[in-house]
Amino acid sequence: MGQFRNFEVAVFRRLHRDPPAGFVHRAAFWLFLAYFALSIPGWLPGVTGVVFRTLASFDFFLLILFCLPLLWRYIFQRLLWKVRNRLIVTYLLMGLTPVVLFVTLALLLLYVFSGQFAIFAATSVINDELAHIASTNGSVVMHIAHALDQNPGIRGLSIPEASADPSDQEYTGLTVAAFHDGRPVGLLPASVEAHDIPSRPPSWVPAAFRGIVLDHGRLSLRAVDTQVLNGHTTIAITSVPLEKENVEAIARDLGQVSIYPGVRFGEDQGAPPPRSTPKLSMTTPAKSGAHVDVGGESLEDARRLAIVGGTLPPPQHFYDVPVGFAAPLATREWTTGRQEGISAEVISRPSLLYKRLFITSLDVGNFVRDGLIAIAIAFGVLELLAFLAAVRLNQTITRSVHALYEATLAIDGGNLRHRIQVKRRDQLGALGRSFNSMAASLERLLAEQREKERLQNELAIAQEVQANLFPRGRIALPMLELYGVCLPARTVSGDYYDFLLFGETGLGMALGDISGKGISAALLMATLHSAVRAYRFAGEELLTEAAVALANPLTHEAGAEEVECAELFEQPARILALLNRHLYRSTQPEKYATLFLSHYDGITRRLVYSNGGHLPPLLLRANDTVTRLDRGGCVVGLLDDLHWEQGVEYLGSGDILIAYSDGVTEPENDFGEFGESRLLEIVRRHRHLSLDAISEQVIQTLRTWIGGQEQPDDVTLVLARQR
Repeated sequence: MGQFRNFEVAVFRRLHRDPPAGFVHRAAFWLFLAYFALSIPGWLPGVTGVVFRTLASFDFFLLILFCLPLLWRYIFQRLLWKVRNRLIVTYLLMGLTPVVLFVTLALLLLYVFSGQFAIFAATSVINDELAHIASTNGSVVMHIAHALDQNPGIRGLSIPEASADPSDQEYTGLTVAAFHDGRPVGLLPASVEAHDIPSRPPSWVPAAFRGIVLDHGRLSLRAVDTQVLNGHTTIAITSVPLEKENVEAIARDLGQVSIYPGVRFGEDQGAPPPRSTPKLSMTTPAKSGAHVDVGGESLEDARRLAIVGGTLPPPQHFYDVPVGFAAPLATREWTTGRQEGISAEVISRPSLLYKRLFITSLDVGNFVRDGLIAIAIAFGVLELLAFLAAVRLNQTITRSVHALYEATLAIDGGNLRHRIQVKRRDQLGALGRSFNSMAASLERLLAEQREKERLQNELAIAQEVQANLFPRGRIALPMLELYGVCLPARTVSGDYYDFLLFGETGLGMALGDISGKGISAALLMATLHSAVRAYRFAGEELLTEAAVALANPLTHEAGAEEVECAELFEQPARILALLNRHLYRSTQPEKYATLFLSHYDGITRRLVYSNGGHLPPLLLRANDTVTRLDRGGCVVGLLDDLHWEQGVEYLGSGDILIAYSDGVTEPENDFGEFGESRLLEIVRRHRHLSLDAISEQVIQTLRTWIGGQEQPDDVTLVLARQR
């Protein structure tokens, strides 16, 4: 199988085509090769060649079956892939197909109408001749009746000369017979043979009759009239045989007329069916011309025995095509009166029929013909203009689609500056302008996306920098357990908390919330963090210098002053005042912060605090009582020259300090705010756990409370527990 596959690939690569894909494609390929392989031995003679030709034919049949779906796939995947080809096919199906069908129907109806008109013209000539024969025969019977009434014994009665030529046509073999009281009457001139004279009228013939009869094997136009005068009955019979010369006269200016005596169209319903099919034979007497006897049972015999008259003239123009049609002629068998069916075929041309149609006024006919030709040309020109307009509209649509396709490829290739040249003011032009607007918007959005990514990277760096501002690692005192967490609502946080160690027993704790969110709040938070840390390091340095000065007797008095100055930095209210002055003078008037500062002495378990407008931290005692740390004053940085109070609390074993921002208690859902009481309940329920586990329980419950909503504010929680 691998060798066959490699052969397929090699052949199609030499043909610059893709290798066959799928079972149908591969089967058609191998059937094509097999057909050529089987066709070559098929030229061998004998049974071997027959066998190979049979196999090749069967293989060719299978090849056609497999090629049909490939052709269908090619039409829809290749030929109709372009919108232009689809529109052309749509136009042909919707516009040209009805025209073709209409023209075909019109030509078919015209052909049928022409054939019927030709038959009508031929039968009209026959009926006209029958009318002329009947009129002449009526005059003859009246002449004979009056002549015999005046002279009963007359012999060789002359007939009027008009009876020899009943119409303008010149017929061959015209005969007139008369019977007076059942006896034949001799007529002059006697120019016909005895067997050409019709016999006495049979009983079925009415008093007045005209039609086509079959008498003694001959087809004739015959008229019979009866005249009763003074008790005597006179009958006159005039006959014109349907021979070649007479059919020529009927077909004059009509084309070619053929009469098929052997073709039966029906029988007289009142007469019994014949026992045998009549036979026709044709002879050519010297005087009377062609003689027809009934005979012939096949179509070939009927054509051989047909009576043909007239010739088809050459065409006058390219659309002057032959028009042929056949119709039955009602015929009576003279002796029995049985209805016989014969066929008449007329082959003519539209030019002949047109002349016959407008024979009374050729000028009107020419005018109608020229008008019809002019209308046809006008319709053709309109159809051509409609086709050209459709092609033009097709080009406008396909050009717009092609321009859109090229533009999408350019956009996909990264050329966002590509624009479509729009010159139209229709919907396609609006589509092009919309695409250009979309491309411009896409270019702008990508630029904004790149800018956003750059800002995101910078925010990630800022987040990393801010994370370094928070306490890292586990900070604790031997007598105090600490834990803090901050969850920003955005990339960076405006909340602030910090732990400041003073030796092995002192701790400064800060918790703040900057007004606003995002970058501005984070920058102010960094400023506040730096200021608090600066005051802490400055205080530590002053304490160290004071200790050295006290140890030196020469600088004992100056060292005492430095110790007093350093202790000021261990007072939260004084630090808040200094921070307020710093923020007020270095930030915008609308910027401020809430800040809770405290100083813890592990030896005395004494907690000194001052609250600068922050939510009061909660001190959950071991006996489940709660103390709110609300001593302090206004927010920091809003007004200048403010002072804050400070409070003092002593921590007992198992007491838990809960400091938090408004992002913990203010989130809402359908049941209201999360609230301070719910926070206390969670801490109280899990107070036996570690502080990080208690904090995790609070955060998890808070997330459940918020649900699928976005975190509304920064969440900061600081826990401290006395050992």
